[in-house]
Amino acid sequence: MKRRTLTGGERTDWLRLSRTRGIGPITFFHLIERYGSAAAALDDLPSLAKKAGAKADIRTPSRDEAEREIAAAEKLGAVHRAACEPDYSTCLAAIDAPPPLICLRGRRDLLNRPAIAMVGARDASAAGRRMARDLAKELAEAGYVIVSGMARGVDGEAHAAAMETGTVAVLAGGIDMIYPPQHEQLYGMLAERGCLVSEAPPGYVAQARDFPKRNRIISGLSLGTVVVEAAEKSGSLITARFALEQGREVMAVPGSPLDPRCRGANRLIKQGAALIESADDVLNAMAGISPPTFDEPGGDRFDQRDADVPAALLRAVAEALSPTPMPVSEIARVVDAPHRLVAAALAELELAGTAVTHVGGTASRAV
Repeated sequence: MKRRTLTGGERTDWLRLSRTRGIGPITFFHLIERYGSAAAALDDLPSLAKKAGAKADIRTPSRDEAEREIAAAEKLGAVHRAACEPDYSTCLAAIDAPPPLICLRGRRDLLNRPAIAMVGARDASAAGRRMARDLAKELAEAGYVIVSGMARGVDGEAHAAAMETGTVAVLAGGIDMIYPPQHEQLYGMLAERGCLVSEAPPGYVAQARDFPKRNRIISGLSLGTVVVEAAEKSGSLITARFALEQGREVMAVPGSPLDPRCRGANRLIKQGAALIESADDVLNAMAGISPPTFDEPGGDRFDQRDADVPAALLRAVAEALSPTPMPVSEIARVVDAPHRLVAAALAELELAGTAVTHVGGTASRAV
């Protein structure tokens, strides 16, 4: 994937392909690599899906639908940017299968400055809120952009404390959807002085399944993630897990073992997260860590010999899948085929609704 600015028509095609049902980020980038452009991939989608056994026609948004979404964003003062474009965050583009496009409102320059994510409890204690404010303010003054999710509690405190120097909020819903409603004033400040980021189309109301996607973007935009008060099985721990998977630093503020809001953060420390008591601790943990560079491999990973996946291999890969995600390398071993060819088969099976590919190099049967 080369770093370049797309034409308006190319960006529309990227949007159409990314909004096509059955195409996640992994399959999206496989198709871009395989066909060379979103337009070429769109042209061949019906035949690919039919070949893989799709029982219904694949539903791709029309050009008019995609252009209406782009126009709706522009009316709000927002823009869509693709993962290959210069003002898409380099840090986010470096993760495994980044969001193909994101919608941005506000200061896009903040996305390519060193950033630290700060997440924590929505019902944070007074001590947790003060710690979030102090850390965010001092880290912002040290040159870091503060990234969070605009939720109540720790998120809101972190955004407010870093507003003067730079903060980014990632939304689970559309770029125009204010959640929670009581953060309407904060949203307005972020739109004017910070930056708002969303993977969803304008007007989209977030569902429960969308918040982990948001958390993955929060950690992906950041060189490190600080957790301030997090209960067991909280969204903050999901963000920390994504940060680990992305090779980013994970840090946590310790809390009372008697407070359920602190158990998740304390467990992270037990598992090796850096213990944070002040902004200096964060700066020490981040010493020597620099933003990733944009990856432009010397050659395509897709071999043109894979352009026609044998029907027998499609059947074998489909039979090897189970509801439990398995490494693609293990599936390749079972079917005795090259990894790249199995990846191509999985992309076709995902289009047909038979397979699901997951970030981290695994795949499962669609259920």
